[in-house]
Amino acid sequence: MSDSAAIAATPTPPYYAVIFTSVRTDADDAGYAAMSQKMAELAAEQPGYLGRETARNEIGISVSYWESLEAIAAWKRNAEHQVAQGKGRGTWYSAFRTRVCKVEREFGFGA
Repeated sequence: MSDSAAIAATPTPPYYAVIFTSVRTDADDAGYAAMSQKMAELAAEQPGYLGRETARNEIGISVSYWESLEAIAAWKRNAEHQVAQGKGRGTWYSAFRTRVCKVEREFGFGA
């Protein structure tokens, strides 16, 4: 899924959501933007990846969807993702939280 405003197409539950909430620093906007795009593309290539939704204003919120806890753990261990995590802690974020949730039910309307 691209970073354009769209709702991720997810399968019938259950599946998992990783909610990443962050507060950015003023440091390295260009490096952050490039890494964010690279991580979105890389995540989409990972086995078990289902989609992503993201928004950024005062805080950033990215929700990625995964088939299993094992798929999430494999993504966390991905070498390029670990580089991005280190840059996030050291340069790009003043605070963040990652929450892993099991989606048991979903409903909505529209495309």
